[in-house]
Amino acid sequence: MFKETLTDLVEGKKLSESEAGLMMDVIMEGKATSSQIASYLTLLSMRGETIEELAGSVRSMRAHAKALHYHHPVLDIVGTGGDKTATFNISTAAALVLSSLGIHVAKHGNRSVSSTSGAADALEALGINIQSTPDSASRLLDQTHMCFLFAPLYHASMKYAIEPRKALGFRTIFNQLGPLTNPAGAERQLLGVYSRPLAEHYAQAIVTLGTERTLVVTGEDGMDELTIAGRTDAFLIENGTIQTFSLTPEAVGLTTGSLKEIQVKNPHESALLIESVLSGGQENQTAAGAVLLNAGAGLYVAGRTNSIAEGVHEAREAIRSGAALDQLNLMRRETKVAAHA
Repeated sequence: MFKETLTDLVEGKKLSESEAGLMMDVIMEGKATSSQIASYLTLLSMRGETIEELAGSVRSMRAHAKALHYHHPVLDIVGTGGDKTATFNISTAAALVLSSLGIHVAKHGNRSVSSTSGAADALEALGINIQSTPDSASRLLDQTHMCFLFAPLYHASMKYAIEPRKALGFRTIFNQLGPLTNPAGAERQLLGVYSRPLAEHYAQAIVTLGTERTLVVTGEDGMDELTIAGRTDAFLIENGTIQTFSLTPEAVGLTTGSLKEIQVKNPHESALLIESVLSGGQENQTAAGAVLLNAGAGLYVAGRTNSIAEGVHEAREAIRSGAALDQLNLMRRETKVAAHA
C-alpha cells in the first residue's frame, strides 16, 4: 500500500484525510523503510501538504501518542521550527513567564532538527530536566503550572522517522505536526509558523480538527513566533471560525528591534539570553520585547487578558517583580525532584 501511494504521489495525486492517516499509521507502526519514509516526506514537501493530508496525519499521530490527562485546561505555546532565523527560544522563555502567572502550560517540544536550538535543548541548557511521564508531568503542572512534554517520550512511534528527517535536513510535514499533536490535548494554543500561506493552511486544518481557542502567528520576516522585528500576521480560531489581524510591536507598547539582536549559535547562548531576560536584564531590550510580545499573546489566548497589549503589561510585571525568575528556579528544582521520584 505504501509503495502504491508513493507512485500515486509521483503522478500528482493528493491524499484524502483517511489515506494520509493510513500512511502515517504505517510510519508510526514501523512498517515503512527509512527510504520510503524519506520519499514520502520529500514528495509531500515538494508539492505542499494539503489540509486533508495534514489533518489525517495529525489524527494518526494523536492516536499513537502516550496521552496526558490533566484536570485543568492547559495552554501550549510552540513554533513549528525550521524558520531559519536562528533566534533564541522565545516561546520557551514566554512559557516560563506564562506559568509564573498561574497559566497551566503543557509545552510540547523536541530537540533541534532544523533550527539552532530546540526547546528541549534550551531547557536542558537552563538546567531543567526534560524527562517526564504523564504522572510526573501532571504533578509538575500542580506544583509549578508548567511541564515539558518531550516529544520522543510521548510519541515513541516517531522514532521510525528520526533518521529520515535528519538525512533530509529540510522542513517536512513533521515540522507542522508537532504543534498540533500535544499529548495533553491542549485546547488553547499559541502556534507559530514560518510563512503566511502555512499560517492560513494551519488555521483551516485546526478548524477541521477542532479547538477551544488557538492563535496561529507568523512574522513577516519568516519567524515562527510573533516577531519583534516587524509585522505579525495572526489567525484566531474560535467557535469554528477564523478571524485575521496583524500587529506590530508598537501596537502593544513595545519597540521594533532587529533579528540580529536575538540570534544565537547554540542552546547555551539561548539559555543565557533567556535567563538574562527573566532576570530583568536591560542589556538586550529586543530579546525582552520578543518574550513580552509572545507571553502577552499567550495570556490573551488563555483568556487572562482581553488584548495582547494587556498581556504584554502583565508579562512585564511578572519579570519586574521577580516572579518569572523565581519560576525558572522553581522549574529547575522541581524537575530534578520529579526525575528522582
